[in-house]
Amino acid sequence: MTYRFTARAAGAEVDPDGCFIEAGLTEGEDGDGFVLLFMRGEEVPDEQEVALGMDTHCLVTAGQGTAYGCVRAAVMEGGVLRVSLDPDALESLGLDDAEIEAVIEAPAGDVARFRETLSHVLAYGRADARPARVVL
Repeated sequence: MTYRFTARAAGAEVDPDGCFIEAGLTEGEDGDGFVLLFMRGEEVPDEQEVALGMDTHCLVTAGQGTAYGCVRAAVMEGGVLRVSLDPDALESLGLDDAEIEAVIEAPAGDVARFRETLSHVLAYGRADARPARVVL
């Protein structure tokens, strides 16, 4: 099955202190509802992050469900983002479906920044945890 939602807000942030980069979609314009927040560190991962498997991208969902290296594919066509997740990460993310489809109805400038930042987030980290397919 595929979980489908309409994202009314899209955004991106680069931490001014240089700690993280994130790109996110939310169902509600105010950040409420379903959330997909893609994150990565800004610095080279340290030994502890590598040992814990935190040396790659991270996905956070509503309720703070979190998984590292779980995005298998991210394809954006027009205003629709399709994301495929590692089924083993679903419990950690609090999700039932490994396929997510977001129809993005946010301002064009916000969507452009989201797209650009998401490409940087998903290209981060060890090669074996990067998505097999990214088309943004």
